[in-house]
Amino acid sequence: MSLKEAKVGHYYKISKINGQGAYKRRIMDMGITKGAEIYIRKVAPLGDPVQINVRNYELSIRRNDAELIEIEEIIK
Repeated sequence: MSLKEAKVGHYYKISKINGQGAYKRRIMDMGITKGAEIYIRKVAPLGDPVQINVRNYELSIRRNDAELIEIEEIIK
């Protein structure tokens, strides 16, 4: 499943980042790397952007960037 399909209030683990070159590097520079744990804080009313917690800070990510991030749900 992609980050775009994630539900608010759930924890996820990043399993893969799709994309290439500078685009992929930009996502990884934000702290979104394989194996990182994220928490979905909120989603804007129209679905863009998605606010997440990753590595102890809050980050808002655009919907088309969220499509490139594959995740797995963590049961807590």
